[in-house]
Amino acid sequence: MSGVESLLAETSAPPTDRHELLDVRDLPPPEPLKRTLETLAELGDDGVVVQVNDRVPQHLFPRLDDRGFAYDTVEREDRVVTAIWSE
Repeated sequence: MSGVESLLAETSAPPTDRHELLDVRDLPPPEPLKRTLETLAELGDDGVVVQVNDRVPQHLFPRLDDRGFAYDTVEREDRVVTAIWSE
């Protein structure tokens, strides 16, 4: 299992071969939010974006809700994994 697949397995995201991993742990705000939304726009409806962050992306969730995306966040000691996909 690849790194992205193991991260996806931690969430309730649907299975897919189209996924994009974004490790934004070292980026200052608002870069994680900006890059995640840009990647979602480029990936299309049948893909999943997997964001790895050092904190829960609270400011991202309302924007995902507004755009009709589903998401699941799993917190671990060293990371927060958020999978995002089209409903």
